[in-house]
Amino acid sequence: MIYTYKNIIKGLVLILFLPLNSYILCEQQDQKDQKDQKDQKDQKISTTSTETDSVKTDTNKPISNNTLSKETKTQVSSQNTSKSLITRSEQNKIFLETLKQVHKLDDEAMKKITSIFNSSPVISQGNPKITKHPLTTEECLVNLKKNKIDYSNPKFEAICHHKYMAPLYDPETQTIDQATTCIDQFEFPSIPCEYPLVWTRASEAVGICEAMGKRLCDAHEWEGACEGRLLPPDYVFSPNPSSSNIQKLRLDHNRKVAKTWGYKSSSYKNGICGGASFKSKNCNGGDWTQCGSNTYPVGSFPECHSSLMVYDIHGNAAEHMNLPLSSEQMASHSSHQYGYTEMKGSWFIFDTYKAHPDYCRWRAPFWHGTRTLDPKSHHNYHLGFRCCLDLDKKGLEKNKDLK
Repeated sequence: MIYTYKNIIKGLVLILFLPLNSYILCEQQDQKDQKDQKDQKDQKISTTSTETDSVKTDTNKPISNNTLSKETKTQVSSQNTSKSLITRSEQNKIFLETLKQVHKLDDEAMKKITSIFNSSPVISQGNPKITKHPLTTEECLVNLKKNKIDYSNPKFEAICHHKYMAPLYDPETQTIDQATTCIDQFEFPSIPCEYPLVWTRASEAVGICEAMGKRLCDAHEWEGACEGRLLPPDYVFSPNPSSSNIQKLRLDHNRKVAKTWGYKSSSYKNGICGGASFKSKNCNGGDWTQCGSNTYPVGSFPECHSSLMVYDIHGNAAEHMNLPLSSEQMASHSSHQYGYTEMKGSWFIFDTYKAHPDYCRWRAPFWHGTRTLDPKSHHNYHLGFRCCLDLDKKGLEKNKDLK
């Protein structure tokens, strides 16, 4: 009987305390599961951090930053920092360092260019607080590497004595070695996978180009670079040149020229150049605080080039050029007087909003027109430029120092 009572008491104890023991065991298991989840999360964060420091050609083979050139590291650093940039000055500091390294600019050139930047409240790659680029610098570099695209061109460099410039000539009547002018292959800064410089006045573009031993292009040079053949200038000069002549001159010019696009087409084609970005929601036409420069890195569209290998001539950023109304205003004739402002190309939403024609030899209305050297010449969030270079012996000797 005593044994039976003992068994009953033992059974009651098990019934009463077994649920409590199960609860304790469950709590311990939950704590273990939470710890395992935390360890996995920490490991994932660590892995993500490591991957951020590398450029990938595909999802399986990351390329360490240590394999990149010094120039490319600066570009990737610029892109990785852009999300945390607070001020335009921080953005510009990285931009100028990249410009110096890639184009091997000396201290004198950098001093002049930096002075232009410091004198402007807006010159930049776009207001960093509101600009949203559709493609990052890193993604651009990855895409080029994945597709085995290298924009370096030793033959062009031997002729132009600068990186990322293309000789301008007429292939029907000349050989490439007979070129007397070169043009930036990309929108300034003419560095593959960098965003174009915008919010730049024409007068500032002149100063930057000249600081680098180059100059702003004349309109006919840009048109030739786009169409794939540099033709003789077709400007009609009058004894008393003035801006009032521009409208008639441009209409006469546009009636005569063929309508062709740089990628050898008789019509504009969506998707070939950088025209599928978007406009900031509250952009009212040109406000620094409301209009993001939502551009692509230059060189992101390898098919967007002319037969002379000049890229991004449609879409992305429009470009300042010089329109001479007299021979004395032709930059291509070594003039430092310059003429009047001329806008070339189109912009980063052109695939969906074709605000104007943009065929190669089209000359625009005198929008916001001034003299090219006017310190108040126009600037906005989608307007940049590119430079040209004369290849005379004097120019070559001068530019060798900048190589």
